[in-house]
Amino acid sequence: MYKVVLVGAGSICRTHVDAFEGQNGRAKVVGIVSLDLSLADKVIEEKGLDARSYEDYKEAIEKENPDIVSVITPPGAHKEVVLYALNAGKHVVVEKPMAPSLKDCDEMIECAKKNGKVLSAVAQSRFINANYKTKKLLDSGICGKLLFTQVNSFWYRGNSYYSLAWRGTWASEGGGCTLIHAIHHVDLLHWFTGMPKTVTAVIGNLAHDNSEEEDISMAIFGYEDGSMSQMTSTLVCHGQKQELLMVGEKASIAVPTEFQADVPLENGFPEQNTELLQQLQEAYDAIPDLEYQEHAGVVNDMLNAIDEGRTDVLLDGVQGRRTLELVMAIYKSAATGQTVTLPLAPDDPFYTKEGLVASMPHFHEKTVSVDKFEKDDIVLASSNMVKK
Repeated sequence: MYKVVLVGAGSICRTHVDAFEGQNGRAKVVGIVSLDLSLADKVIEEKGLDARSYEDYKEAIEKENPDIVSVITPPGAHKEVVLYALNAGKHVVVEKPMAPSLKDCDEMIECAKKNGKVLSAVAQSRFINANYKTKKLLDSGICGKLLFTQVNSFWYRGNSYYSLAWRGTWASEGGGCTLIHAIHHVDLLHWFTGMPKTVTAVIGNLAHDNSEEEDISMAIFGYEDGSMSQMTSTLVCHGQKQELLMVGEKASIAVPTEFQADVPLENGFPEQNTELLQQLQEAYDAIPDLEYQEHAGVVNDMLNAIDEGRTDVLLDGVQGRRTLELVMAIYKSAATGQTVTLPLAPDDPFYTKEGLVASMPHFHEKTVSVDKFEKDDIVLASSNMVKK
């Protein structure tokens, strides 16, 4: 049985507890770290854990000697904890976004490699059946060459969302809706389509005057083969309806799951390709469901790698870095008003957090700040495709 220490006791902590404790006895949470011990104690009591609370993550790692450290602090604190845990010989899972800078990502990746440990970057949407099966279908070639992808990462957050102390500034949070919320969809985008070569984007703040950051972004991605993608992320969309639409030469696949396939009539207008639609549905249904979904899937993938003495997981540090690189390219394009070519080099201002903070516009100044909410419930997106 693998012992686990969770560093961070915010709203996502309970999800990590369930993910580790739900692995048929393969893992056990033995410690939870929080600067506010009452938050850690509350989780331990609610979940009936045989675990201790700690204020200092170093003390928790030393005393509990865990096999795995799960880092679920605000993004700006990830690197410090991840590097310490890896250097202490622990496997690490780190919440999204992996880090607020590409420089931090590279240091974490190198540290994991040096120590021969698993570094897993959370992107639980890959472990949802609809997304997993969609990836399998796209890779099979049944839709033909991918031509165009449309991503709607639509969320709703009230102005009070940014009252939490670490949210709403480039320095502390590292980004607005594109980094914190659309991160799920950015990950799925490059998982489905591969990495683009160019990014052209704009950002704005429409309705959150307690935040320096964006609450809307629109980006266009160009690929080596001439295909394109477009993504809109926002925090002002009532209903939080979210969708990915992948348009291939032969058929389209949408998530939430929907298939469309047409063939042209003599005059060029469409006629439904019922035969291909049936093939798509049959191929989709033939793909087995995942045994573990969402965070539990991330954890299961990690435990399997550790069991087998591997460091390669579906969501390793390289995958987490690619997601962040796309976000940084969106920010760079929006800040400079120019199309950005990937990859971003280490001498690029947007490679470091300091460069990002110095380059980005401040839409508003943060004036309201609280350490915690009395209630901090997570409300799911209407599509039930992703959670944050």
